[in-house]
Amino acid sequence: MKRKLLFLPMILLGVALLAWVVMMLWNWVMPGVFAGSMQIDYWRALGLLVLCRILFGGFRGRHGGGFHGGRERWQRWQAMTPEERAQFHKDRSAYCRPNKEPTHD
Repeated sequence: MKRKLLFLPMILLGVALLAWVVMMLWNWVMPGVFAGSMQIDYWRALGLLVLCRILFGGFRGRHGGGFHGGRERWQRWQAMTPEERAQFHKDRSAYCRPNKEPTHD
């Protein structure tokens, strides 16, 4: 529980720092690239950061993967026999090449 209480201020500090970085980058790059663009303040940078997170990243977190998911998949792959690997590639080929019809044996 104590660890979670320490984690929240770290997240808030990270978001605040990231908003400051967005503001600095925007004010450095955008007015020089686009003549009509203006500099933004901290709160607009924070709003832009939230907007980009909603549009491009969502708020769903990192479900089903990350480093641990990749490691588990790698371990399963290593445990497969050559025949199982060949069958895996055969089964997945229809998803990678949509023009080919899947073959069922």
